[in-house]
Amino acid sequence: MTRLERKMAELAAAGKKGLIVYVTAGAPDEETSVRAIVEAAKAGADVIEFGLPFSDPMADGPVIQAAAVKALRGGMNSARELELLKEIRKQTDVPIVGMGYANPIHHYGYGKFVRDFKAAGMDGVIVPDMPHEESAELREIAAKEDFHVVEFVAPGTSPERMRETCADAKGFIYCVSNNGVTGEKKIDYAPIGRVCETARAFTKTPLAVGFGIGSPEAAVAAAAHADAVIVGSAVVRRLLDGKFDEAIRFIRSLRAALDAMQK
Repeated sequence: MTRLERKMAELAAAGKKGLIVYVTAGAPDEETSVRAIVEAAKAGADVIEFGLPFSDPMADGPVIQAAAVKALRGGMNSARELELLKEIRKQTDVPIVGMGYANPIHHYGYGKFVRDFKAAGMDGVIVPDMPHEESAELREIAAKEDFHVVEFVAPGTSPERMRETCADAKGFIYCVSNNGVTGEKKIDYAPIGRVCETARAFTKTPLAVGFGIGSPEAAVAAAAHADAVIVGSAVVRRLLDGKFDEAIRFIRSLRAALDAMQK
């Protein structure tokens, strides 16, 4: 059992909802991003989504796009990402899943990427612009290394497609709450709730809802349909604004709201 699988199993056994927090590597700067990840774990984040900055982050809204630009202008690249991961691993054992795009990973080389980033402390990767049909090579390499390639479902995903994408999914499945991009917004979680219900017929892998979660109330609404929630822009916005302590307090408030669902 991998570090990520172990954490998700622990949450299920305890009847707790998981909290996955996104932080962009190198934004607003390298030191702050490392510190934010370490403190997020202490504040109750069960898993960290480690953003790998890219110049064309097509799944991301303005906040995370701004963070990616800032990180890239600061010199962030694959070599620096590996160094940040190694530094983070000196301070926390929290599961870490990368969130990056196909172009840099393909350029780096699938096998080298999996081996190097796993060695540095990463447990898997999310590649939103790599459809299931095009990820077979990466998934095959990753499976041999016990490295997760996270699959997606969305409001428009058909049961037939879920059967295919969820069949061998491990770690967790990313359930995209709406057809837009990342960012804080008011979301009706009923459609993704129905998708989650259908997906459970094809997999026992935990389901995590992301996109749009900007408050404890929204986290609870999303978690009602899934095993975990993913929160990114609301945290990254505070970090970019220089409100580090507020970002950590916000994570604590999400943890408290999710824990209250057990009562």
